[in-house]
Amino acid sequence: MKQVYLLTGRPGTGKTSLIRQVLAGIKGKTGGFYTEEIRSRGIRQGFRLVTLDGQTALLAHVDIHSPYRVSKYGVDIDSLDRVGVSALHRAAKECALIVIDEIGKMELFSDNFRQTVLEILSSGQRVLGTLCSTPTRGPI
Repeated sequence: MKQVYLLTGRPGTGKTSLIRQVLAGIKGKTGGFYTEEIRSRGIRQGFRLVTLDGQTALLAHVDIHSPYRVSKYGVDIDSLDRVGVSALHRAAKECALIVIDEIGKMELFSDNFRQTVLEILSSGQRVLGTLCSTPTRGPI
């Protein structure tokens, strides 16, 4: 039976905090990743990807020069693919629950990420993830 739970909300509403609280209470093998803000003197400078097996990678930062940009952040697609997508592949093979935090604009620049998420979502495996909800202008 397919069990996919996707939390949505605007940035800063606690989606990742809720994911981390849920993970603290789960028994069984989990894999995947979550994202966390990088702050300097209280100002958000970027985002770090943290895998559930302890790897980290810089996902986006104001100092990254990249053709892939969201607002003031340059996105490092290679780091996402090398660390994040690899963690999702491991989780799909080894874990009872796959965590994908988040499925958002930055992550969707990666073709590998998009394909991997689609495969996982259609696999029947248990998934806990987040979707960033942003206001739209006009019809979608």
